[in-house]
Amino acid sequence: MTGAAGTGIGVLLHKPRLYDFFVELALLGRAPSFREQLLALARLQRGEAVLDIGCGTGSLALRAKAASGASGVVCGVDASAEMIAWARQKAERAGAEVDFQRASAQALPFPDCRFDLVLSTLMLHHLPKKARARHAAEARRVMRPGGRMLLVDFAEGSPRKGLRRHLQHRHGNVALPEILALLAGAGLDIVASGAVSLKSVHYALATRPAVS
Repeated sequence: MTGAAGTGIGVLLHKPRLYDFFVELALLGRAPSFREQLLALARLQRGEAVLDIGCGTGSLALRAKAASGASGVVCGVDASAEMIAWARQKAERAGAEVDFQRASAQALPFPDCRFDLVLSTLMLHHLPKKARARHAAEARRVMRPGGRMLLVDFAEGSPRKGLRRHLQHRHGNVALPEILALLAGAGLDIVASGAVSLKSVHYALATRPAVS
């Protein structure tokens, strides 16, 4: 996600149709149930304000809107103009009110304390290591006190081989201890972490401490 190689802000993905195809292939046709699991891990509630960082073609953001209901507010950001254009088309076809904007994970176009839940799924490995801390800090900034962040990425050392492993790891992976350290370094409290239904993918859920 986020930028051209050599810019220090990450790798842009520009082919939304190909992206959706590879996601479905990598998840063996279980993408809808995988997204449902992610939202369950994030503890999404109806009426919450949700931000999907590195939203790609918008599939998870659209599912979050359906789960948050008419009173929920969902925004998605991605640095690829092509991805955002495709996500907006998806939202229009679905009749879903989701605000998709082009923006980088390190410079979010939202005020402080805007969201109850921030999602960052399968995009951290696209960012250079120096940019990851800025991403986590920006996520914390836009979270409300008591808000949550779900960070999901590919694990190291998956035992699987073949095409699926190649598709999942073609851009790299991020070790769970690094994810936990990033969240803690941003001033977030770790709530839960571990593997998801795909053993080559892991997650961490953290909260921004509530104001005393």
